[in-house]
Amino acid sequence: MFSVILYQPEIPPNTGNIIRLCANTGCNLDLIEPLGFHWDDKALIRAGLDYHEFAQTQKYSSWEMWRNNHQDCRVVAFTTKGSSRYDRFKFQTGDCLLFGPETRGLPDNVLEDFPTELRLRIPMLSTSRSLNLSNTVSIGIFEAWRQIEFGGNK
Repeated sequence: MFSVILYQPEIPPNTGNIIRLCANTGCNLDLIEPLGFHWDDKALIRAGLDYHEFAQTQKYSSWEMWRNNHQDCRVVAFTTKGSSRYDRFKFQTGDCLLFGPETRGLPDNVLEDFPTELRLRIPMLSTSRSLNLSNTVSIGIFEAWRQIEFGGNK
């Protein structure tokens, strides 16, 4: 299927919602530290309901550590700074979808590792700043999954 990578997520309910989303779509979830919350945070647990046990999650101490362990993975960065629209990109099974922290997005030093075509944006009004992280991840997962005709679904 796909992997979701959250780079230094800050808001526990967003990550809890994403845990639930990954459990229901068969995606792995990788978290790049530091996290903006404790792993046993009540809001994280409440938002994920009882789906934590069904989601494959792993934490990494840095972006570099994640990259060293996933050298064969094609990583696609979702960013408001992207020039390629997510719905025009051709996803493949096994792609890794990278999302930045809620208050600042992916930092430039991470984004500069990606060619333009792997920096995807979700269209929104020009007066808008950004979408909610869990909504953005949902849009990305479901578009990628749709493109492979919802393979692996029940």
